[in-house]
Amino acid sequence: MDYSSSRPRPENGTIHPAPGRAERRRKAGRGRRKGRSRPSEWCHSMAACSFRRSIASQLSKVLDLPPENLIKAISAVPVSKKRHVADFQLSIASIAEDGSSNCLTENLQLQAQKLAERLKCDAVVSEISAGPGTVNFTINRELLAKTVLQQVLKDGSEYGVKSELFSTVPRQKAVIEFSSPNIAKKFHIGHLRSTIIGLLGVGFQLFGNREKLKSSPLQHLFEVYVEINKAAEDEDTKKLAKDFFRRMEEHDEQTLSLWKQFRDFSIEEYIRIYERLGVHFDEYSGESFYQEKSQEVLKMLEDKGLLQKTTKGTGIVDLSEKKDLSSFSTVMRSDGTSLYITRDLAAAIDRMNKYSWDTMIYVTDKSQSNHFQHLFQILKLMGYDWAERCQHVSFGLVQGMKTRRGEVIFLEDVLNEVRSRMLQNMASAKTTKEIEDPVETAEKVGLAALIIQDFRGLLSSDYQFSWDRALQSRGDTGVFLQYTHARLHSLEQMHGNEQLTDVNVACLQEPDAISVLQHLLRYDEVLYRSSQDLQPKHIVSYLLTLSHLAAVAHKTLPVKGSAPQLAQARLCLFQAARSVLANGMKLLGITPVTQM
Repeated sequence: MDYSSSRPRPENGTIHPAPGRAERRRKAGRGRRKGRSRPSEWCHSMAACSFRRSIASQLSKVLDLPPENLIKAISAVPVSKKRHVADFQLSIASIAEDGSSNCLTENLQLQAQKLAERLKCDAVVSEISAGPGTVNFTINRELLAKTVLQQVLKDGSEYGVKSELFSTVPRQKAVIEFSSPNIAKKFHIGHLRSTIIGLLGVGFQLFGNREKLKSSPLQHLFEVYVEINKAAEDEDTKKLAKDFFRRMEEHDEQTLSLWKQFRDFSIEEYIRIYERLGVHFDEYSGESFYQEKSQEVLKMLEDKGLLQKTTKGTGIVDLSEKKDLSSFSTVMRSDGTSLYITRDLAAAIDRMNKYSWDTMIYVTDKSQSNHFQHLFQILKLMGYDWAERCQHVSFGLVQGMKTRRGEVIFLEDVLNEVRSRMLQNMASAKTTKEIEDPVETAEKVGLAALIIQDFRGLLSSDYQFSWDRALQSRGDTGVFLQYTHARLHSLEQMHGNEQLTDVNVACLQEPDAISVLQHLLRYDEVLYRSSQDLQPKHIVSYLLTLSHLAAVAHKTLPVKGSAPQLAQARLCLFQAARSVLANGMKLLGITPVTQM
C-alpha cells in the first residue's frame, strides 16, 4: 500500500497548525505507552516517515521485499550548495548487503540506473534519478512544504522523536552515572576522580577549623586538601590517611560522622552548581557510599574462588584468558580495605538490585577506560550477565582554558568567566538595555557557547579551548545558535505572534525555502544516529547548518512587505525552523533565549 495516501492531507497546500503548541510541550518520551509501537503509529507522526514509506512501498514491489526492510536504507539527502538536490536517496550497497540484489558483482552505478528505470513517479515523488550507487527521489514540492511544516508545528517538542526510525527501539530504563566530582574538592572542569577520603580526613584533623567549615564549607575543605597534599609525601601522613580510611570501613562513629559532614556540605554545593547547568540528579551516591557493601563484594569474590592473595597481601582478580595473571585487577589493599574498583562493583550490583535497569552508562574521562574494562570483566566473572549491558562513554580533555586571572581549575570559575565575557560583549553591542535580565541571558548564552564548543567533535577527542572562538556571534558557535533563535523569535513577535490558520504554503518554492524544508526532513535521522552512538556532535552539526540556512532565508525571504499570503507562508517556515532549533538545543542542555 502507498502509505502516504492513507494520511489525510489538506487541499492546495493549506496547513492548519494545532493551537496552543507552547502549552502542549513536554519532555520527549513522556505520555507514550511502554513497549514497541507498530510502525503505522509512528509514521503518522513524522513528515519524513510518510515520504520514506511511500518510496519503500514502490521499491518493495520492484525488489519483492517488505517495505519495513527498506525504510532504513532510504535516507534524506543533506542540503547542498549546488541547490538542486534530491530529497531522499536509496543506497544500492545497503540493499545488496541484505542479499536483495541478484547481481552483487555488477557495477553499483549500473544497478542504480536499472532500478531507477523500473520505478515511476507518482503523486508523492516527482522525479527519480540514478547517482553513483544511489537512486535519488525528489518529493513533489507543494507536498514537501505542507507536509513538513504541518508536522513540525503539530508535533512541537516531539517532532523527530516519534519517527518510525525509533519504532524498533524498545522503551528502556537507563542508569547514567556521570560527573562524579570528588567530595570537598571543588567541581573540576575535567571531572577527574581519585580517592582522597583518607587524606582529607587527616587533613581536617591537622588543619581544619569547625567555624570555617560552617561558614564556608567547600572553600575551607579545599584549603585543607591543598595543605594535606603538601604533607602527603611524608610516610607518617600516608599511614594516618590509610588508618582514617580503615576506621571508616570499620564503622568508627567519629570518623564516619566527620566524613558525613564533608559529604553533605559538598553535595549542597554541587547541587547549586548543577542547577546553573540545568542538571538534576535522581540520586547522589558516590563510590564512598559503598564502603560497607564493598566488603560484601570481597566476600563474594572469595566465595567464587576469584580472589587471590599476592605475597604482599593485596587481593587481585585474574582477568587473563589463560589464567596466567598476565592481566589482573587489584581489588583489595594489604590491610583488607577496599579500592575504587571494589566500590564500583558494589555500586553496580546495588543499582541493578534497586532499579532493574536495562542499560547502565558511565560517563567519565578517557583515562579511566582501562578501569571500566576491568570492572565489566569482573562482573562477568562473578556471573552477572547484565555486565554486557554496561557501557563506558569516555570524553577527552579540555586544554588551554584560562580566565583573565590565570589557569582555570574549577568549573564554577569557567561559568562565571563566560557569563562575565558575554555581558561585556552584550554591553559593547549596546543590547543590554533592551534585555529584561541581561545577567540571566548572558549565563544562558555563555553556557551554550561552552556546550557547543565541547560537543562539536567526538566526545573522546582532546581539544584546545579558545574563548574568542567560543564566543563569536557568527560562525559555528553556541552564541550563533542563540542569536538565530532570538532573531526568529523576534520575527514572530514583530508580527504579533499571529495564530497561523489556513496558511497556503504551496508558494514556498524559492531555493532558500526548499533548503530549509529539506533540512527539517533530516532531523529524525540525526536524532536516531546520536541515540545509537551516543555522540552529540551529529545534533550540533545539524543545528549549526539549520541556523545558517535560516539566516540566509531570513535575508532573502522577507516577511515584512510581502503579500499577505506569502508573508504568512514564510512566517510559518521560520516558526518551524525556530521550533526544531529550540528542540535540538534543549536536547543538548541549552536553554534557548528570546532576546539577545
